[in-house]
Amino acid sequence: MPDRSERAAELRGLLNRAAHAYYVLDSPVLEDAIYDRLYRELVDLEQSDPSLLSTDSPTQRVGGRPAAGFSSVEHRIGLLSLDNAFNKDELRAWHERLLKQLDRKADTSLPLVGELKIDGNALALSYRNGVLDRAATRGDGSSGEEITANVRTINSIPLRLQIDNPPPWVEVRGEAFIPDATFAAINTERDSRGEALFANPRNACAGTLRQLDPKVVAARRLDFFAYTLHLPGTASQQPGSQWAVLQWLEQAGFRVNPNRELGADLVAIEDFCDRWEQQRHDLPYATDGVVVKLNDLRLQDEAGFTQKAPRWAIALKYPAEEAPTRLIRVGVQVGRTGAVTPVAEFEPVALAGTSVSRATLHNADRIVELDLHLGDTIVVRKAGEIIPEVVRVLPELRPGDADVVQLPDQCPECSSVLVREGDEVATRCVNSSCPAILRGGLRHWVSKGALDVDGLGSKLIEQLVERGLVRSLADLYRLDAALLASLERMGEKSATNLVLALSRSKQQPWYRQLYGLGIRHIGEVNAKALAADFLSIDSLGAAALDAPERIATLHGIGPEISASLGQWLSTPANQQLLQDLRSVGLSLEASASEQEAANQAGAEVDGVFKGKTLVLTGTLPTLSRSEAKALIEGAGGKVSGSVSKKTDYVVAGEAAGSKLTKAESLGVAVLSEDDLTAMLQ
Repeated sequence: MPDRSERAAELRGLLNRAAHAYYVLDSPVLEDAIYDRLYRELVDLEQSDPSLLSTDSPTQRVGGRPAAGFSSVEHRIGLLSLDNAFNKDELRAWHERLLKQLDRKADTSLPLVGELKIDGNALALSYRNGVLDRAATRGDGSSGEEITANVRTINSIPLRLQIDNPPPWVEVRGEAFIPDATFAAINTERDSRGEALFANPRNACAGTLRQLDPKVVAARRLDFFAYTLHLPGTASQQPGSQWAVLQWLEQAGFRVNPNRELGADLVAIEDFCDRWEQQRHDLPYATDGVVVKLNDLRLQDEAGFTQKAPRWAIALKYPAEEAPTRLIRVGVQVGRTGAVTPVAEFEPVALAGTSVSRATLHNADRIVELDLHLGDTIVVRKAGEIIPEVVRVLPELRPGDADVVQLPDQCPECSSVLVREGDEVATRCVNSSCPAILRGGLRHWVSKGALDVDGLGSKLIEQLVERGLVRSLADLYRLDAALLASLERMGEKSATNLVLALSRSKQQPWYRQLYGLGIRHIGEVNAKALAADFLSIDSLGAAALDAPERIATLHGIGPEISASLGQWLSTPANQQLLQDLRSVGLSLEASASEQEAANQAGAEVDGVFKGKTLVLTGTLPTLSRSEAKALIEGAGGKVSGSVSKKTDYVVAGEAAGSKLTKAESLGVAVLSEDDLTAMLQ
């Protein structure tokens, strides 16, 4: 007879295999009564001897005491979102960009994988020595919330990998979701208790994952599909393709969506997308599109990433649910860049689980294209099931006396004449003193991603602008507590706290200050990238005006962003703003600690390629693109994405395209992988 420890281990293995068969394979191997009896035996063993408890025990799925809150954890590997395509033309455009990035001919056939896009919530699951160690939400892509106790309650997520000799560490990513039938049952229960109903399964899933009590999570019976694997090790230890990744995940005990396809080319994947656009309504869960991925992982590595998303994958979103309604009026909004956006206001209509009464009309061209009249019956949908938009007009239902909708000639905020420059589709207010532009700029400056000033909300900003107390970002730092306390709904304590918060905001990192300036195309991610390479507004401005190509070659930046920077920094009003910000104590440069960190990260490395610029093209025999790049940078070299007269070497592999041709025409030295490794020895 086995001892208690052996028996507990035996029961854990048997019950975990049974749960996998039931929840993942949909093929039960134990009758419910037998499972319950064995489960009870394991519970008794663990209660009698707590040392027998293990994190992979099925008894730990129910969860323990409610958590006091969730801690933020940094993702070991960034959890980026996907770019979206909303029609076949956009999908094909992505494919063309991918081929160009890989330096392949336009008619090259690349195997692609199509996977249904699950309408749920992304999770990152870390396993150490085969046992679930940590589960985290996507968060902002760099860090998320640690929700391990809640994720343990999801039966389709293995607590222990179902493989022999598991790796020391592996991360699995996938989508948690609530099946339609479960969602309906949850809402029925809530209705019977007089509780508010969930709007849709996705929102219900997100709210469930953030419950502080794991028992509540367990009761809502979430499900999970795995789709991504991060497995450290050598190339020989890695699956070679996305299709092989999905097979590995299945073998490890994860539930992988069976509705997937390995297509020989884009045409095959388009057929897959068409098929599931019709069949998706028969599924027991919500799907809003198809994720298309390049199958070859080596080519994925070669394609790389933008600042926000992988270049080798895209989500083709299905057309959203549509509904007719009556247009009441068209208003306009003035954004912080001066862009005037028309907004349709219509009779409320239910779309994708929410009530919608407003939708963007984008610009004047869109109004003309729709031939929009007041009182029209319009068809509305949610683009990507998120943003409401007007799809078309039903002219046969138009009232006989309906007036054509037109954008105003003057800014509704400052009465300045609106302009439309060059080929821009946007109509803009170009008055830098426009209250709407100022309010938008102030809201952006104090937002969480920028200077993060607590206590300065939209209503207070409106007061400050309306009374003429704040005419620029710098004026915020000239406010005193006595003045603020005199404003509506502001007391002495609130005023004092706000002044302190503004003072503290001056110490925010340089990249936050850069982002806060609100320069077009400079989001949080791009601001971080720029601030890491240019340690002050002065060095950035010098590059933008004198060497814009240096900015354009940074990872994820490009010429459009570089041009936007140059335009903003050369504007006299903006130059004055920078002077004013410095006069009130903003540094607009990296702190000493930030500079030290940047210097350490970018310390020049001695090596055979010191001071040299190399370009990689084609597929190398054994090295991935990132491995080759790391070797070059470790030898003091820099890797560029384009060939020029300043390029010292081009490292060419199989199927090298236009970059190799250009290198040969310029007389740039061409290296093979063997040449590269020989030089590094």
